[in-house]
Amino acid sequence: MKKILLLLTYTTLLTFAEIPKEFSYVKEKIPTIELELRYASTNNFVGEVIDGYLAPRAILTTKATLALAKVQKELESFGLGLKIFDGYRPQRAVNHFVRWGRNLANKKMKQEYYPNVQKRNLFKEGYIAKRSGHSRGSTVDLTIIDLKTKEELDMGSSFDFFGKESWVHYADITSQQRANRMLLNQVMTKYGFRAYAQEWWHFTLDNEPYKKRYFDFEVK
Repeated sequence: MKKILLLLTYTTLLTFAEIPKEFSYVKEKIPTIELELRYASTNNFVGEVIDGYLAPRAILTTKATLALAKVQKELESFGLGLKIFDGYRPQRAVNHFVRWGRNLANKKMKQEYYPNVQKRNLFKEGYIAKRSGHSRGSTVDLTIIDLKTKEELDMGSSFDFFGKESWVHYADITSQQRANRMLLNQVMTKYGFRAYAQEWWHFTLDNEPYKKRYFDFEVK
């Protein structure tokens, strides 16, 4: 009887540790894609590893991953590729952002990520919310890189910069920066993703499989 209980417990833990079957590790499906999972590091607007990120691994729904593979294939024909900053995001990570946003005294990363925005306004201006499309598994933050040098194309602002400079159609950038944003936007929308007007790096699969379900399994 004890052996049966131990086996059941082990099986339950194993199942809990696995990602849902409708999800994939992006790197396993797209080996040439680059990853820089910011929330699994201290290089982000909070300045610390975010709850729920136990490893720098990109996870998306399999449907979104397969669509992204088509984007990568097209870019590769021009010597370019994708770099992912964030994919699936556990709800506990979103909760971490909310706690950080309410702690007005913590402004450690202000100069780098939100120099022109008052922290007390981050919720009102839509930079932080209690729910994120990332937790549905089909939203991804990314940019384009040169496959040979691994250098990012210049998009006119850094990832996760809070300000109008990050808006897709922000005009006060160079013609090359606008062209780079346009390239990213066009190739992503071509394969079924929709852009978010206030973040040039943010895309959601149009026909995402989970429109109302938010997940909280860990990234590991």
